[in-house]
Amino acid sequence: MTSHVEAAIAARIARVRAEEERKRQEREEQATRRAAGLAKRHAAKLRALGRQLAPTLDPFTNTSPAASGA
Repeated sequence: MTSHVEAAIAARIARVRAEEERKRQEREEQATRRAAGLAKRHAAKLRALGRQLAPTLDPFTNTSPAASGA
């Protein structure tokens, strides 16, 4: 038989372990969301860069105008 003190300690340990598991899972989910958000921002940046550079590229010769614009 366990005493009430041992039962209280076991309950406290169980609560701490459950809280640690919950926090670990939250960190894992946050890392997943962060990676997805970063990928979306990167893709948006590349799309914007492509739109910005598209008018300066000549699709037929695959060259761009000189830096001086001449």
